[in-house]
Amino acid sequence: MPPPEACAGGLGGLTAVELEATVDAIASVQLADGMVPWFDGGHADPWNHVEAAMALDVGGRRREAEAAYRWLAESQRPDGAWHQYYLAGGRVREPTLDANVTAYVATGTWHHFLSTGDTGFLEELWPVVERAFEFVLALQAPGGEVIWARHADGTPWPFALLTASCSTLTSLRSALAAAGRLGHERPDWELAASALASAIAHRRPGAFVPKDRWAMDWYYPVLCGVVSGEAARRRLAASRTRFVMDGLGTRCVADRPWVTAAETAECALAHLAAGELEWARRLLASTRHLRHDDGSYFTGMVHPERVHFPGGERTTYTAAAVVLATDALGGRGPAADLFLGQGLQPLVTGALRARDHATLLTQPVDDGCASRSCGG
Repeated sequence: MPPPEACAGGLGGLTAVELEATVDAIASVQLADGMVPWFDGGHADPWNHVEAAMALDVGGRRREAEAAYRWLAESQRPDGAWHQYYLAGGRVREPTLDANVTAYVATGTWHHFLSTGDTGFLEELWPVVERAFEFVLALQAPGGEVIWARHADGTPWPFALLTASCSTLTSLRSALAAAGRLGHERPDWELAASALASAIAHRRPGAFVPKDRWAMDWYYPVLCGVVSGEAARRRLAASRTRFVMDGLGTRCVADRPWVTAAETAECALAHLAAGELEWARRLLASTRHLRHDDGSYFTGMVHPERVHFPGGERTTYTAAAVVLATDALGGRGPAADLFLGQGLQPLVTGALRARDHATLLTQPVDDGCASRSCGG
């Protein structure tokens, strides 16, 4: 368990005792093979599985976190991807191959290294990260955005999502940090990161499917570091009244009175990244009405009825998001500043040099399984 001063109880987050209870609640759902489902008896998805693994590290549960990462290594497909949803025993519930879900292993891997300083485990996971980005970057479009997913047969979906591309950028920067630590040069990844950052910064018409109703499309360009400083503060202020129910949290969708603790915690991180500490504190504090006595968190609540939605659901990824935001606001944990860009490659969002853009254009999204195994 982290020392009391490593937590943010006075900043709207959890005390050390509360954080320990929340991490214990996550660990209690983890299966023997390392998989962390959303809730007891539920399914897992690799993105939220990684979120839970990072929270386990924040809470000092290194053995459980490493078991979670080894589950990912064992369940990775030959093409580097993971399916979207898994059931106990490795059964696939939803076969879609999501690029953002696949990329997030790099964020978790780098977070684990920052948490533990264990170069040996970083080396163990490096081939997993490398294969993941072989899959992910094959989906990068000429404009820099990353196509959302492939069907199970390898056919790409026809669109990119802004939030997913933002999260993928953080993961790519984490992968580059890991590569640098291990002495691997990846100039093609650096170019890909610059192109992706530029796509997010400029958001040319048609690059991303419009999702303006969703809170994540509002705050994720700030959370991933592309929009920063005064521009970040303006962006957050411009839509805050649409998405934030003061004292209750962040709506998942602007036109629905449903707040979720995970989006609220992420939104707090985005405000922290923008230098809005007071708003970050207020947002994180507003997750408390979704906390259960055992330290777990209800996914969301409809207001003013105060009805939990989905009914009674308490999810590991929700608890994990609160733990990670608490760690960041406390600012003392070894990985506390990861989501503020700690140790990550500086972002380049301007126009790419002509020869760099030409390099990217020689690596278009392929339309099938041409050079890699797509077997499940």
